[in-house]
Amino acid sequence: MEAPSDNAPTQASSSASGLQISEERFNLVKSIGEQCTHDDELRDLLAKKAAPVCYDGFEPSGRMHIAQGLMKIMSVNKLTSTGCRVKIWIADWFAYMNNKLGGDLKKIRVVGDYFKEIFLAAGMNTENVEFLWSSEEINARGEEYWPLVMDIACRNSLAKIKRCMPIMGHSETEELSAAHILYVCMQCADTLFLEADICQLGMDQESVNLLARDYCDDTKRGSKPVILSHHMIRGLQQGQTKMSKSDPSSAIFMEDDEAEVNVKIKKAYCPPKIVEGNPCVEYVRYIILPWFGEFTVERDEKYGGTKTYKSYEDIVTDYESEDLHPKDLKDALTKALNKILQPVRDHFKTNSRAKNLLKQVKGYKITRTSLSKEVEALSINASSPASSVAGLQLSEEVEKKYNIVRSIGEECIQEDELKNLLAKKPTPICYDGFEPSGRMHIAQGVMKVTNVNKLTSAGCHVKIWIADWFAQLNNKLGGDLERIKVVGEYFKEIWQAGGMNTDKVSFLWASDEINGRGGKYWPLVMDIARRNNLRRILRCGQIMGRSETEVLSAAQILYPCMQCADIFLLEADICQLGMDQRKVNMLAREYCDDIKRKNKPIILSHHMLPGLQQGQEKMSKSNPSSAIFMEDEEADVNEKISQAYCPPKIVEGNPCLEYVKFLVLPRFNEFKVETDGGNKTFESFEDITADYKSGELAPEDLKKALVKALNIMLQPVRDHFKTNERAKNLLEQVKAFRVTR
Repeated sequence: MEAPSDNAPTQASSSASGLQISEERFNLVKSIGEQCTHDDELRDLLAKKAAPVCYDGFEPSGRMHIAQGLMKIMSVNKLTSTGCRVKIWIADWFAYMNNKLGGDLKKIRVVGDYFKEIFLAAGMNTENVEFLWSSEEINARGEEYWPLVMDIACRNSLAKIKRCMPIMGHSETEELSAAHILYVCMQCADTLFLEADICQLGMDQESVNLLARDYCDDTKRGSKPVILSHHMIRGLQQGQTKMSKSDPSSAIFMEDDEAEVNVKIKKAYCPPKIVEGNPCVEYVRYIILPWFGEFTVERDEKYGGTKTYKSYEDIVTDYESEDLHPKDLKDALTKALNKILQPVRDHFKTNSRAKNLLKQVKGYKITRTSLSKEVEALSINASSPASSVAGLQLSEEVEKKYNIVRSIGEECIQEDELKNLLAKKPTPICYDGFEPSGRMHIAQGVMKVTNVNKLTSAGCHVKIWIADWFAQLNNKLGGDLERIKVVGEYFKEIWQAGGMNTDKVSFLWASDEINGRGGKYWPLVMDIARRNNLRRILRCGQIMGRSETEVLSAAQILYPCMQCADIFLLEADICQLGMDQRKVNMLAREYCDDIKRKNKPIILSHHMLPGLQQGQEKMSKSNPSSAIFMEDEEADVNEKISQAYCPPKIVEGNPCLEYVKFLVLPRFNEFKVETDGGNKTFESFEDITADYKSGELAPEDLKKALVKALNIMLQPVRDHFKTNERAKNLLEQVKAFRVTR
């Protein structure tokens, strides 16, 4: 064993020294926060980690006031002096979502660069500081970031997220956009994404920082971020709880000239003897004393002479006793502020880049403006304007295509647009999709095969969106993405076995496509979210099988914004989905109106088949008796149809007749019924309903013919899942999964 050197400390003294140094670090780091959650965690962190990561950030949204400038500089310099690494998050995407500077990303980035210039000019030690643009970092690591955001959204109720609105300067009771909900989930994710040990933000950000700690508890994450919440400095006028960029008289800005500072402080609220709610006293406490370590008041001997204060308590004592007069306080405060700000003024006068940035920033209005052309281009690739269909003569071929495509929709918005599309574009893109969430019922299977084959026969290219991330957001299969992907593969096997012509079909996994094109997709989601209020998005709850009145998670706000964005990411000309998806497809058309995009997606909404039992509006995977599944055995089909609701002579609300209309006739172009009185082949649904209403076609004969037709359709699928090992394995897994909501 090597002998210790002569100057090596003993084990006991080394331990004591370590504790003393840790305590010094603790006190210095803790001093930046008005509140710390929790002291013991901070002490433990500093004792164990040489270079903790501290997260700070800002929305670039206008000129910088001294609370943002000087307080941040002092906090960062304290943190770096104790060995901390500081990551300053330039939240450009957040300013965009919060509609700052009218949502103009180019202006927002200019303001971000202006902020950096100020920090450097005013004395921020950037040796252990990283300035990170949120848009760049998120785009670079989107595969890590967005699943985290979605998981946070899934785990938190809408009500809980709304309680975080003060982080954006809003209240939970005011009119909110969908972007305000997304914003909170993203800011919560930022803390974990940046691997922050300490969140160093204002008191107004505490709620979202606590949300991050709750998420750590929920996900059994060992280390939670320590929260250091600094004081929010008041505005200069009476009753202003904080500075406001939209009211210049409420704040000192970092590049204000000496005369402006003098006037603003002279007019500031500063009642004699009153400390509480006095902004001038607050400036001394939170800016001047920490910056200089003292506060010097110069005055004539007859008024008490020059006095230097080393503690805030002494200032309060003299002020409350009138030994320190408001005028003397203001004069001293003005002198101190001007001394601090002079290097910033000099920099913005002598540095051409800084001068140019300031000129631009001063020209920006804080009020909200219209969407910029840059953002419009970022959101979508605008197509050329649609030609007017008025007077358009359709060729025989186009007329035939139109009739085929139109036949799949119970509703078409708009028919003239569809005709124009088919006349002008040889290969329109059709968007269809599904949540992989359990076994496939016959409406998903047979109807989709029929519709896709019609579309491809008319020359369309069909993109089928395997919405794995959406199933996770909707908590299908408990949000287990591995299981969701298994179900997606099982669905593909069924369609191919069921006769889908896939020559002009692309199966696209949502997670893969979004990760691959996140730089286009997520700004589009954010733009849709910021342009739509919560009430509008909540009306889309039907697309997830939800109502507006049930308790929703934040994920159910994110989901419609993402589904709306899918349409543009896929460059879809036609949205071919069920009637239950109509509201979000209409949202996409409304978005086109909002951004002045002339070519809107055409909506073809197909019929929703009811469940087999009386009063069931649609099939349910969680209730096997309500649906025929695509790999049901012949005996299963026979039993389910025999038990199905099928009242004699009644067509309305009769699921057996609906199956004939929407499944059998489109597939076979006829419906054969065998009865004791002889066989009859129907070629139109009107003939079937006429015979059924009259009693000539009895329920038992209808059911028998329906069973036979369904089993013919399903037999190739059964054979595939019995003979193909991969398909067989997928089905076994899917049957074992428990369907959840």
